[in-house]
Amino acid sequence: MLFGLRGFLHRARVTILTVLGLICFVLVVGFFMFVAQLAHDEPELTDRADGIVALTGGPERIIEAVDLLSKGHGKRLLVTGVNQGTTSHEIAKLTPKFHDEFGCCIDLDYEAANTVGNADAAQKWARAHHMQSLIIVTSSYHMPRALVEMHRALPDLDLIPYPVVSSRAAYDEWWADSGMARLLFFEYLKYLGARIRAEFYGFSDWKI
Repeated sequence: MLFGLRGFLHRARVTILTVLGLICFVLVVGFFMFVAQLAHDEPELTDRADGIVALTGGPERIIEAVDLLSKGHGKRLLVTGVNQGTTSHEIAKLTPKFHDEFGCCIDLDYEAANTVGNADAAQKWARAHHMQSLIIVTSSYHMPRALVEMHRALPDLDLIPYPVVSSRAAYDEWWADSGMARLLFFEYLKYLGARIRAEFYGFSDWKI
């Protein structure tokens, strides 16, 4: 009886360790694939859309989005997730040569506190302006998760990604930078969480 119990416990332990090992292997392989598909350079955008949505998180995103607006790639721009204490005048200082755009074509969203909120704000804004296509502007590492949430909120719209590559981002040698490695790994876990949640609720049109 005791021998049989020990055998069962041994087999159970081996099974658990094997499953955990496989999960870790899949996670590691998935992480490397996630990093490999990130844009290392900003694209030469030729597409035009009804609107542009910039997800806050750094001044480079806003600068690139306003530049796209000024070049006619979109008719209006939504900057979503703006800090409550930040005014439109302060944001306009980031792009002084495009000051006129802030008076006519740029809207600010102060409600969104995360990527899910960004997508919900984009949905309300796009519906209010009867838009059928959007250019999504955010950091390269954040783009996969942003698109998951945007497709969840706006499944019928044509979404065009415009990944912003920071001058500080060293994706080619991320393993040599502990801060970058940590940023990418936690973003990967958030991305997995977004995909799992979307699959659970039946949203499977990724177009990434």
